[in-house]
Amino acid sequence: MRTREGMAVARAKGKLRGKQPKLSIKQQKELCRMHSCGTYSISDLAELFSVSRPTVYRTLARQLGAKSAHRLRRAEAP
Repeated sequence: MRTREGMAVARAKGKLRGKQPKLSIKQQKELCRMHSCGTYSISDLAELFSVSRPTVYRTLARQLGAKSAHRLRRAEAP
């Protein structure tokens, strides 16, 4: 019960937030720009930004829209 009470107090103060994004908005835009120029693969971007490949895919999906990201995954499949 102490946890819920503490969460209620934090929520009332506006301090309760979810998990923070791994990439800032600026980094997300840069990642999309780098991907759209075609010289970087998903794996390259993941390594450059120190995130996982699924994080890169999720970021692209949010920035480009879900349909574009789905096409992107299918295009990169061997």
